[in-house]
Amino acid sequence: MNFISMNLVTMMYLIASVCFIQALKGLSSPGTARTGNAFGMSGMAIAVVTTIALILKLRADAVAAGVGAGSGMGLGLVLVGVVVGGGIGALLAKKVEMTKMPELVAAMHSLIGLAAVCIAVAAVSEPHAFGIAAVGTPLPFGNRIELFIGTFVGAITFSGSVIAFGKLSGKYKFRLFQGAPVSFAGQHMLNLILAVVMVGLGLVFCFAGGVAPAWTPFLVMTAIAFVLGVLIIIPIGGADMPVVVSMLNSYSGWAAAGIGFSLNNAMLIIAGSLVGSSGAILSYIMCKAMNRSFFNVILGGFGGAPAEAGGGGAKEQRPVKSGSADDASFIMANAESVIIVPGYGLAVARAQHSLKELVEKLTHKGVSVKYAIHPVAGRMPGHMNVLLAEAEVPYDQVFEMEDINGEFGQTDVVLILGANDVVNPAAKDPKSPIAGMPILEAYKAKSIIVNKRSMASGYAGLDNELFYQANTMMVFGDAKKVIEDMVKAVE
Repeated sequence: MNFISMNLVTMMYLIASVCFIQALKGLSSPGTARTGNAFGMSGMAIAVVTTIALILKLRADAVAAGVGAGSGMGLGLVLVGVVVGGGIGALLAKKVEMTKMPELVAAMHSLIGLAAVCIAVAAVSEPHAFGIAAVGTPLPFGNRIELFIGTFVGAITFSGSVIAFGKLSGKYKFRLFQGAPVSFAGQHMLNLILAVVMVGLGLVFCFAGGVAPAWTPFLVMTAIAFVLGVLIIIPIGGADMPVVVSMLNSYSGWAAAGIGFSLNNAMLIIAGSLVGSSGAILSYIMCKAMNRSFFNVILGGFGGAPAEAGGGGAKEQRPVKSGSADDASFIMANAESVIIVPGYGLAVARAQHSLKELVEKLTHKGVSVKYAIHPVAGRMPGHMNVLLAEAEVPYDQVFEMEDINGEFGQTDVVLILGANDVVNPAAKDPKSPIAGMPILEAYKAKSIIVNKRSMASGYAGLDNELFYQANTMMVFGDAKKVIEDMVKAVE
């Protein structure tokens, strides 16, 4: 392994880092997303291969120096981890449905956080194995701080992501995994006390002298961080889940970067910083799209699960104008322009392919059709963009909110599929809980067609005045079945 030098390793890590930067650049636009993914996969492949080669070099150097027996156990475990982890990832990527993508992302974030904690524990236990300190010498103060930060951020990321996974999944009866916010008296004060104690114990660990690490404060600090991750996420409701997903994405990146500093691994530092900063920026964008501050989200989100926030009682008693799929098809086929607003209901029904077919038939009849995407539509950032991309919807038909909002007033028909809060005119009411939230101004269109399963409220738990407008027609039913009936009627 003499041909592998540390300069070559550094260069390969640099190339991998450039690939990650290009991946982020590519993922910023649906048109270049595939290229971005290719860069990301290439960068990770380079990083993994380089790391394995580095392990082989260090092993060979240890044998040459007479300080190691050259056992292949360590390399074998690394290869097993690569094969098993890669196999599970490939299987999940192949089988996962688009509606399950948000909780899959949350699950991946949890694994990154847990990995950071495990690496930190190993580094504290045997720093010489990572080249942090010589055998019999204490862990340097700087490394203790880095390990402390990486550990508590990783622990919070892990437990918080597990809760987010449960909330997004919606199939677990355990209360902490319910979509509705979970709150109790003194919750914020408890979080503050735990955070102060956690930081205090971390500082005790950092300032403790001696060769043997201060395990007690370190482990208690880690346990508190796990608990804090749960307490931070449980009061956040379903309406704020897109922000939570991007926030945890940021946390996982900073955890990796913190551990990278401890291990003096440039690859981890760069990749972690990229993920951390991009996740933080995305969280800011999501909050801006909801007209809410980041701290307002963390200190207690609004909105419960759809079933619990549903429009029962008096809300469902209000008269609405309803029609059939045939009625909707007739209106759209005779229009000059149609704007489609996709929402989570479209994703649940997996109706994106049928929708594309409907659009093709309307376009063939001379109807101008566009898609309008709200930044927080669905259950994770970019959910609707990915959904439409899966159906190979042309990118030039898909428009972001700021680019298409000015066209609703001149549009003949708006077709809303499973969206609720992102088109709710209540955002224009200063007294509304979502006051000031930027919305798709579908209410300005000449005719509005809304497809929903029922009159249940969205994640914000608010009734939608759009559904009761004189120019609105409700078409109740599963989105896929309704759209398929529309396709037949247009024919």
